[in-house]
Amino acid sequence: MALRLARPEDAPALLAIYGQYIDTTITLEYELPGEAEFTRRVSTTLERYPYLVWEEDGAVLGYAYAHPERTREGYQWNAELSIYLDRSAVGRGLGTRLFGALLDLLTAQGVRTVYGVVTLPNPASEALHHAFGFHELGVHRNTGYKNGRWVDVVWFDRALSSYPQTPAPVIPLPQLDSGILEDILAARSR
Repeated sequence: MALRLARPEDAPALLAIYGQYIDTTITLEYELPGEAEFTRRVSTTLERYPYLVWEEDGAVLGYAYAHPERTREGYQWNAELSIYLDRSAVGRGLGTRLFGALLDLLTAQGVRTVYGVVTLPNPASEALHHAFGFHELGVHRNTGYKNGRWVDVVWFDRALSSYPQTPAPVIPLPQLDSGILEDILAARSR
């Protein structure tokens, strides 16, 4: 078992997991992206944020990553989170490990507030956010359309640390101390 950073060559395995959700309202993306696009997404994310995978016996069973919540510079201390598990791995605690490591890494980077955006209903994702101390900000009613129906989306938030008067810039993941990264991944792998 291993919790590790994703690599661009993981794209086919990550895409296979994401493909299990493309026909649901868990994602509001209509068509499954191609391998080249997914590779680009992984590489681009890793330039600044964690993109984690859970691997067992050479098979990727889940992944979680952070991305900008908004793009303007004044929002750099925020991040939005996403997590997907292979359906065969649901209910084994892997989501908790992935989410925990993601939050630990973002805290080490200096991110102050994280957000979760969940299409309703999604009891497992709602429970995961509540278990990690997220607060429900509100529901955007009829904000997405997929599979012939309008869906609601709930926004969650959680503070990761204090809000100093003059915050240091967020540390891009490649510049984070490698010892901190390794310690977090090892601790959440147990």
